[in-house]
Amino acid sequence: MRNEREMTDLILSVANADERIRAVILCGSRANPLAPRDKYMDYDIVYLVDDVVPFFDNPAWITAQFGKPLIVQMPETMRYPEGDGNFNYLALFGDGNRIDLSFVKGTYPDDGEPCVVLLDKDGRARNIPTRDGAAWHIVEPPSALDFYSCCNEFWWCMNNAAKGIARGELPYVMHMLNDIERVELENMLSWYIGVTTDFSISVGKMCKYLKRYLPPELYARYAETFSDSDYAHIWAAIDAMCALFHDTALAVAEYCGFTYRQDEEDGLRRYLELVKNG
Repeated sequence: MRNEREMTDLILSVANADERIRAVILCGSRANPLAPRDKYMDYDIVYLVDDVVPFFDNPAWITAQFGKPLIVQMPETMRYPEGDGNFNYLALFGDGNRIDLSFVKGTYPDDGEPCVVLLDKDGRARNIPTRDGAAWHIVEPPSALDFYSCCNEFWWCMNNAAKGIARGELPYVMHMLNDIERVELENMLSWYIGVTTDFSISVGKMCKYLKRYLPPELYARYAETFSDSDYAHIWAAIDAMCALFHDTALAVAEYCGFTYRQDEEDGLRRYLELVKNG
């Protein structure tokens, strides 16, 4: 695998050799010293150009500059081509390196993501601040409405999961648990972490740092909410979800001064038992 220095040198040498590329910005986790580092980190790179057209839908250019990828994704050429006039190549190479390369016209679309300017030929990136990522995806305190909506959605949608089990509709059950219920559970876990850290840290994209910030006992309980396709195991995962949501919601409610509607939980739990017992 090409190491970080080799990859950075290659990315910069390509830009230096091409007058059409006016600046290079490193974004994402490699620009964030607070992110855990390993050899699988992507190289999120922005090439600032005056004209995107020569680089549009031109995978041969990627191969010529960086080597032949194992697979390339070009989002602007796929099902959802609506974009902002820029063009992106997501390229995975045989040595394990991955480059997510964006060609952006004009100036950098600064959205607060951690970034570092690696090259600036004509000063167009001079106003881009270097950020360490401390404020990126930081957990923010919920409002009373956020908290109630999360709780109500979590308990309400459990009735759909239960009915799906009773009907033997496995795809529906898994969608409800992993795409609906888990979102609300992870919202609550994020707020719980916020409570224990005075809302000063980030749990990362898609809550990928939960293991880092949850107490080991709570993280072990979170792991128990994942199930295989056996319905008995799915019921056990639902029980784990419900218990973990209850405990962390009470802690968040106490810290924030919110009311936790135990009656809604009690009602839904009675329904779960009704369905489970046939």
